[in-house]
Amino acid sequence: MRFLRRWKTQILLFFSVVGPGFITANVDNDAGGILTYSQAGAQFGHQLLWTMIPITVALIVVQEMCARMGAVTGKGLSDLIREEYGLRITFLMMIGILICNFGNVVTEFAGIAASMELFGVSRYISVPICAVLVWLIVVKGQYKTVEKVFLAASFFYITYIFAGVLAKPAWLDATTATVTPPHLAAFKEHSYLYLVIGLVGTTIAPWMQFYLQASVVEKGVTKRQYKASQLDVVVGCVFTDVVAWFIIVACAATLYVHGHRDIRDAADGAQALRPLAGDYAYILFSLGLFNASLFAASILPLSTAYTVCEGLGFESGVGRKFSEAPAFYWLYTLLIVAGGAVILLPHLPLVKISVLSQVVNGGVLPFVLIFMLLLINKKELMEEHVNSRSFNFIAWGTTVIMIVLTIVLLWNNLRGGTG
Repeated sequence: MRFLRRWKTQILLFFSVVGPGFITANVDNDAGGILTYSQAGAQFGHQLLWTMIPITVALIVVQEMCARMGAVTGKGLSDLIREEYGLRITFLMMIGILICNFGNVVTEFAGIAASMELFGVSRYISVPICAVLVWLIVVKGQYKTVEKVFLAASFFYITYIFAGVLAKPAWLDATTATVTPPHLAAFKEHSYLYLVIGLVGTTIAPWMQFYLQASVVEKGVTKRQYKASQLDVVVGCVFTDVVAWFIIVACAATLYVHGHRDIRDAADGAQALRPLAGDYAYILFSLGLFNASLFAASILPLSTAYTVCEGLGFESGVGRKFSEAPAFYWLYTLLIVAGGAVILLPHLPLVKISVLSQVVNGGVLPFVLIFMLLLINKKELMEEHVNSRSFNFIAWGTTVIMIVLTIVLLWNNLRGGTG
């Protein structure tokens, strides 16, 4: 009986803190992520599946670090950077995140427009309506209500698993490719390296770290609840990367196999699946794209508003009223309006913007990780909750690898690139 009571207590504790980790990880499968994963499967088949395991391990470590810092310090990442390293460095960091995030916000509205156009709804109708909808959900809702909406949206990503199964992939080949290390010669191909960085950038995006830590703080997770929050992070990271794996596999089984190697926009993956895998896969993929885009169109501007307001010392949080945090809500509103307005402009290269935004995420990520690692290893800040050696090894290793890959990509660009 004591064993059962202890397990019951642990389960109740988990459900009391579940949300920030699971939501943050799943927002990563947004329109830009779907496009990047789809392009990886369409262009290279199963060749990039090997990235999923190391990316998942790195994602768990990085997200756990953020949740731990939030629970132990009770402060957001921007707050800690400002307090420890000054306003100037924080301001420069925020400018970089703001530029990165705006590109991502534009991508989300591109996903909304593309998915709704598949069902015959014009972007001039879908984008304004969805922009108003996501604004109302966050601005007029309470934190618990907003979190429940976001959690429900997270579980809708299971549609991609169904789409992957319906595509009838080569399961043995896909599994083998997932555990087979790549040949170093592959990185000499410009498009291969570009997508590797894009896959890391779309899965471990810089904005996620700021949003997750701010969410943990706003939810009121403490050191006592930290272990349950850890589980929230791990479950979210594993689920989101399983979904990513299925998107790559689905596109490899249909687009790659049948020679459709070029995805021109975020809806192309869904459109191409229709004649090859049947209407059900097409509908699931399309609805999943819309859900992902709408979901992320709420979270990304919210993350940016958290980051900037924390950094500058303004009040922030969806638990506050508009009058209590005007800078926070006005910035959130401005990002939604500007992001939606860009998509209504004609002749934009949306696919290039989408994938490029994920590659930029990958290039900016090391700067965020360096600050996180410096902060989480400060004993006066984290006490006994500083990083373990294994966590430092994985996090610093991820940082160094991303710096090296970005430098190689830039060098290839200067030389004209190959492949």
